[in-house]
Amino acid sequence: MGDTSGLAAGKDNEFFMDFLQMLLVRSPEELYEGPLGKYNVNADARAALTEPKSCIVGLHPMHKVELVKRLVQVLGSEDST
Repeated sequence: MGDTSGLAAGKDNEFFMDFLQMLLVRSPEELYEGPLGKYNVNADARAALTEPKSCIVGLHPMHKVELVKRLVQVLGSEDST
């Protein structure tokens, strides 16, 4: 996989945070309508995206809440910069 240091800035970071938010709190279909809506996501990529979503769905509710809290914290700190 390529260099991921670009995720820390600009539009890459915005896309990543949108994607993570959708992954945590929305359905896989909403991923394709949201941050992935402008891309033609083929069946293999959709199947690959279903895997992490199924892992998140299987998390203990308390753990999901903590992940969402961290996401909100990160998004909040970005807004204040």
